[in-house]
Amino acid sequence: MAFLAPILEAAAPSLIGGLVGAGSNSALSGMEAQSNAFQTGMMGQELMSQEQLDAQSTAFDEMMNQQSENMREINTLRDVQMAQRKADDGITKKFIESIGE
Repeated sequence: MAFLAPILEAAAPSLIGGLVGAGSNSALSGMEAQSNAFQTGMMGQELMSQEQLDAQSTAFDEMMNQQSENMREINTLRDVQMAQRKADDGITKKFIESIGE
């Protein structure tokens, strides 16, 4: 049994190191898990923000398309109104000419 003391004495640093190493490994694993959870949360927030931006962009595009369509309709009505005025002016000129004859 006397020979066990030197063997235990020689093995003690590796046993203690193994126990401490296992503790530090689990601590690192815990920190890594927390970091992964944090990164996952950040990615989730980024995705939600991107979805909100996409929705705003789509709404803005639809609004601009509607505004462009409204402007085209207004321009068409203005062109028709100008054509009608020209026609009215022509009719008025012919009427005045017919009166003067």
